[in-house]
Amino acid sequence: SRLITLDCGGYQNDDGQLIGSIPANISNLTELEHLNLEGNSLEGNIPSSIGNLTNLFYLNLSNNLLSGNIPEEVGNLTNLTSLSLRNNNLEENIPTSIGTLTNLNYLDLMYNNLSGEIPSSIGGLENLEELLFGSNELTGEISSEICSLISLTELGLWGNNLSGEIPENIENLINLEYLYLGQNQLEGEIPL
Repeated sequence: SRLITLDCGGYQNDDGQLIGSIPANISNLTELEHLNLEGNSLEGNIPSSIGNLTNLFYLNLSNNLLSGNIPEEVGNLTNLTSLSLRNNNLEENIPTSIGTLTNLNYLDLMYNNLSGEIPSSIGGLENLEELLFGSNELTGEISSEICSLISLTELGLWGNNLSGEIPENIENLINLEYLYLGQNQLEGEIPL
């Protein structure tokens, strides 16, 4: 197939939403650069075969009913500049392979049931401008690797179970405009 854009966004419109699951053979659309399935009623897992869509720049599966984990194969999508999986029922850990997506500007995993620690590989996302992990079940400390992402303008980690102190080197984020850390178990002083 020569298809480069597939936009079936439902945008919360009750009429004509897509249902069912994302077919594994979506991987046959090897020329695809833009995949938007936001705002539908898609269920089931994100197929690991999505990792074969290596020409993708934009992937938005937000506001569906997707469950299971984020497949490690997402790390194959090294051309991605925008990845949004917001507002699904995704669980388990954020895959460490996400750190290979070095072209990402925007990463939104908010409003899921993701758990475990934020992988240290996140420090490899040197072009990231918006990192949004709010309203999950993430644990552990805010890693110093996050504080090396000097392109960040927005960091949203609110509504998790993060603990420990806010790292002092958060001041390295010289482009940061919005910082959301509330509703966690953080303690100590606010580094300024």
